[in-house]
Amino acid sequence: MSASRSFATCLAKLPATAPRTIQSMRLGQNVLSQTSKGRSFTISRFSRFSPVSHRAFTTTTQRRHGHIDPPKPGEELYVTFIEKDGTENKFAVSEGDNLLDIAQANDLEMEGACGGSCACSTCHVIVVDDAYFDKMPEPEDDENDMLDLAFGLTETSRLGCQVKMTKELDGLVVKLPSMTRNLQASDFS
Repeated sequence: MSASRSFATCLAKLPATAPRTIQSMRLGQNVLSQTSKGRSFTISRFSRFSPVSHRAFTTTTQRRHGHIDPPKPGEELYVTFIEKDGTENKFAVSEGDNLLDIAQANDLEMEGACGGSCACSTCHVIVVDDAYFDKMPEPEDDENDMLDLAFGLTETSRLGCQVKMTKELDGLVVKLPSMTRNLQASDFS
């Protein structure tokens, strides 16, 4: 198969937004990226005279902030976050989502400095209803160690990164503490 035929085949599979990008590539302009239906493609700055210009296309899956997918219709679970100022935010979530990811996906003030690896206490939450707290699995030793460092610890405190939503926790209400302590950041101050 000739290089021009291979290039034409590649062009035929691109989304409708591609013609402007292809024209830029022919002019030898800088790298351009386009996104279409959750996929992105990049065209490098090869000139039109380059024999490898048809190999310059790559695709990658689009990453989203928060790492959670919207729940399927009829499978929604609900969780309410009470912020420091008393504002209540109720979200429909999927089974298996953890509270840290839910909060970050919805731009709530929950830091999660360790990225959810149970190595800090910046995702500390307080479960409002004891009945829901009793439905949760017992915290592991790592979580208890981090909770000991949390500001404003209560009997119903948990780390948001360790609480995964289940059908039993549908309707859960958690309160964000008035402040958190990021020991990783304060070690370097």
